[in-house]
Amino acid sequence: MGDARPISRRDLLRQGALGGLALGAIGATGGAILAACGSSTATEATSSPSTTAPADDPRAPWWLEGNFGPVHTETTATDLTVTGTLPKALTGLYVRNGSNPLQGISPHWFLGDGMVHGVQLEAGKATWYRNRWIRTGFYEHGGGLGATGAPGGTATLSNVSVVNFAGRALSLGEVGAPYVLDPTDLSTVGPSLADAGTNNNMTAHPKIDPVTGHMHSFGYGFTQPFLEYRVHDAHGTLISNQPVTLPKSVMMHDFAITESDVIFMDLPVLFDMNGAIKMVSDPASGAVPYRWDPTAGARIGVMPLGGPTSELRWVEIDPCYVYHTINATRKGGDIVLDVCRLDSAFGPPKLASSSTRHRWTIHTAGKDLTFSDHVLDVPPADLPTTDPRHRGRPWRHAWLAELNSRPGQIAFAGCQHIDMATGRLDRWVPGPGRFGGEWLFVPDGPGEGEGWVMAFVYDGSTQRSNLVVLDALHVSKGPVAEVHLPVRVPYGFHGAFVTV
Repeated sequence: MGDARPISRRDLLRQGALGGLALGAIGATGGAILAACGSSTATEATSSPSTTAPADDPRAPWWLEGNFGPVHTETTATDLTVTGTLPKALTGLYVRNGSNPLQGISPHWFLGDGMVHGVQLEAGKATWYRNRWIRTGFYEHGGGLGATGAPGGTATLSNVSVVNFAGRALSLGEVGAPYVLDPTDLSTVGPSLADAGTNNNMTAHPKIDPVTGHMHSFGYGFTQPFLEYRVHDAHGTLISNQPVTLPKSVMMHDFAITESDVIFMDLPVLFDMNGAIKMVSDPASGAVPYRWDPTAGARIGVMPLGGPTSELRWVEIDPCYVYHTINATRKGGDIVLDVCRLDSAFGPPKLASSSTRHRWTIHTAGKDLTFSDHVLDVPPADLPTTDPRHRGRPWRHAWLAELNSRPGQIAFAGCQHIDMATGRLDRWVPGPGRFGGEWLFVPDGPGEGEGWVMAFVYDGSTQRSNLVVLDALHVSKGPVAEVHLPVRVPYGFHGAFVTV
């Protein structure tokens, strides 16, 4: 699991561990944990304690410092101030999930209790901001992994993403069942175990086919068969749940679809039972339930969209890790898949690399699959977004969170827009002391890329955050609108625009 001492931001900069999203590689370390008690009481936001970011403490891991650190209050704020002009077509709820440990401690950035932050937009106005913990089984038993036994079903952190599907807003985690949210106030309705198949787990990155409306997903687990592939119809009914044979339990965070294929990634981040036991028994140990093991091999699997899983074919690739795919499409006998690739994850810091954009081509026409890898030369970036109307189809536009390391800081620096037709990279950087995250695309017009991208942007000088809206095809022009929040929003993971 690597060096057992605490790793500070300064260590990470010296080791080059987060030139990109090498989060798994640096998170497998621990040490002293900055403790704080949580509160579950919603308050009106005037001078909320949520605003103040935890100070840089050399004894604390980086994910509990600064704007990575958790907030301890659930806030409701109304009649928000807006700079610029919010597009009237943006009527709905922008909501983003993230890791926010209820008790203020966590062995890894990925392993805090889920908290959603949302801003309701209505015809050019921002009517409210709320943040709420997801009331999972773990939350109800005091928070954190191990509160109610092994993860799965209602024993979930539910801290990774939000998906708007079939009239429901679903909060999703790495493992466990989806939790349904009420978009009118971000309260937790409850778990949806029927969506989680036999193993009670569902990925945080399902893919919705823009033509059929079907949602394709998977759930990985810690016992055989280790992986299940699922299809929900456009009404939200689970219509297929098929086991996938894997030789071992791996952390499979994401996958991809085309109009006719499913693409799985069996990569060498393995479930570690000893690490899981140690993490639960001694949270300050820094142990985590995954480990990097390149001797396990790496491979890409291709099967027909919808199944059967018995037709899954594999091709070996060099060991690496991918948290996020960008998109995939089929071109004749080839599948073209763009990914954000790392050299490793959950390994020693010296193995870490920047998260860089790669184009993988899987040649499917022959008896055996073959594979080629091409590096696309752009600044380090991750947390990709595309126009959902082009999921699994040819696409031109992608938006990513640019990653940047500088003295004393590790940051999601700004927004990258990549035009695949021209090769042009258009960037917006928030400015000194301001840092963003995932840029969510929301369509507003018939053409691909016509619409807006938005993200929470933290300002270190005020220790508060704004919801920033950019013209998706002209991001370098800067914000068309900023919604000013009375609190800070900690750096998090994935969001959705909910219109149910």
